[in-house]
Amino acid sequence: MDSDKDPAAENALGGFLRARRAQLRPEDTGLPTSGRRRVPGLRREEVATLAGVSTDYYMRLEQGRERHPSQQTLEAVARALQLEDEAVAHLYRVATPTTRRTRRAPRVERVGPHLRRLLDTWSDTPAFVLGHALDILARNRLAGALYAGFTHYDNLLRMTFLDPTAHGFYRDWDRAGESSVATLRRAAGFDPEDPRLRELVGELSMKSADFRVLWARHDVRGKTREAKLFHHAQVGDLELHYEAFTVNSAPTQQLIVYQAEPGSTSADALALLGSLSASPVPAQDTAMGTD
Repeated sequence: MDSDKDPAAENALGGFLRARRAQLRPEDTGLPTSGRRRVPGLRREEVATLAGVSTDYYMRLEQGRERHPSQQTLEAVARALQLEDEAVAHLYRVATPTTRRTRRAPRVERVGPHLRRLLDTWSDTPAFVLGHALDILARNRLAGALYAGFTHYDNLLRMTFLDPTAHGFYRDWDRAGESSVATLRRAAGFDPEDPRLRELVGELSMKSADFRVLWARHDVRGKTREAKLFHHAQVGDLELHYEAFTVNSAPTQQLIVYQAEPGSTSADALALLGSLSASPVPAQDTAMGTD
């Protein structure tokens, strides 16, 4: 998914290595610096030296000509590039891809009825279910009220990069954009041939320059927990903390639950939002195409 024109044409390993190499400075690794550097970050030969492999071998890795790197080599490259745990796991996935399969037709990804009923019971907590490509598959009433100003309300990436509401809604839009792209990049490492991912990356690459820049960085990060800063048109500023839970009955799905700090102004604003949207509306279920 490196190519803006054809996400499937990507050399995933090479793109990842080049992007991470560009983010390291020689002084970050203890290497001497001298002279003018034509490219940002480390040179290929510097990474090769740090990893203890030949420059020619490392070049083959980046060019996609070395298809079977050993675990020892990958560990050495990960150390040289100072990768964190999630990035190391992603490196292993893209370095040892599964056998290429024939192109698949998308299937419908749905949320189970018991989980939808659970969402309905949380009247004072925004909650929704994400698919593997960050499609919003189901949401409860308060989550619907929280994101009510958006035109695009089917996918977190499309909301962030294609909807003009996003820049006013996310008080730290840069962080929201970086986080969502890093999560999508992680998903792509598990199955780069996934039809929904290919479709989404292609659309975003064509329509958003901001997405293209962030996608090219190859940052990798999953959703776990984080504070989010919002500005809602009806109730003002909100600081909400979310937790992400894997749905065991559908492991590619995640349940996202937001909470405000008890007694805070954000808790008061969230309660006001709940009262403004008090009409009972069941959790909405959106069928999305996936693999």
